[in-house]
Amino acid sequence: MECTKCDREAVMHAAYSGAHLCETHFCESVDRRVRKRIREDSLLSDAATPEDPETWVIGLSGGKDSVVLTHVLHETFAQDPRVEIVGLTIHEGIEGYRDKSLDACVELADEIGIRHEVVSYAEEFGVRMDDVVEDDPENMAACAYCGVFRRDVLSRYAERLDADKLLTGHNLDDEAQTALMNFLEGDVAQIAKHFDASLGGFGDETGGSNGRNNDGTRAESDEFVPRAKPLRDVPEKEVALYAHLKDLPAHITECPHSSEAYRGEIQRLLYDLEENHPGTRHSIMAGYEELGEIVSHEYDDRSADLRECDRCGSATTREICRKCSLLSAIEAV
Repeated sequence: MECTKCDREAVMHAAYSGAHLCETHFCESVDRRVRKRIREDSLLSDAATPEDPETWVIGLSGGKDSVVLTHVLHETFAQDPRVEIVGLTIHEGIEGYRDKSLDACVELADEIGIRHEVVSYAEEFGVRMDDVVEDDPENMAACAYCGVFRRDVLSRYAERLDADKLLTGHNLDDEAQTALMNFLEGDVAQIAKHFDASLGGFGDETGGSNGRNNDGTRAESDEFVPRAKPLRDVPEKEVALYAHLKDLPAHITECPHSSEAYRGEIQRLLYDLEENHPGTRHSIMAGYEELGEIVSHEYDDRSADLRECDRCGSATTREICRKCSLLSAIEAV
């Protein structure tokens, strides 16, 4: 099959658009979508200058998503002195898994010449995920522990690195799955929180509450480095194909402790829907983001509930934050 845009052989077919694309035009389409998302979200502040650049910290795991995101952002801003990109890799303590992906991170960072920081659960918390999974004091899935610890480390180190934005490599499938899970659970508050935390665009206007400006865009926060997901318009399979075609050093394998059963069901459901109704993921996210912006206005005072954790000082709505609570349970085993 020929490429829709030229006479070269197509390497992929996007059923949701009907396009057949060759290697060159496919890679260009991924680059274009990421850059469009950056523009539409106003990710780069108008206030950024060569003398006072923004620092963007990327959660660089070594998997296909974070590697592709880092590559595209470097290609886009390598010659732009208004942006400094920093890779942040977290070693959870999973034998035979994170070591290989860490190698991929180091290779990529060296290849493109960006600053790269590595931290570990062992150094930060005195625990390794292999041991946490074995002990499992809270009788939870491994991802439940790891997600709490990872968010904490990403947030704290983004602050230490004086980051203006914290970027993660969530793709279209990831976000559509989260959206559908929140829909099915009827969790309107979580929809609002999700939108405010990582989906809403940025702006320069000030004066609003709940981390939002008067025009509905996100404002700077004293509690958290704002997050963004520039890869969220690109389907997972296209991210994997892009990494392959660009020969990027991505470690493409599933975590041995991954066991999110409910998300797996949603993943299979979305796959079937997309097969039968191409464009379903895009439609879900378009409606979800519109709804998220609307319902976020109903939760204007949530930031007023934040306080400092009695143990670590992190922002939380509890006396003891979830991270410290889990660490206490692990230490008690």
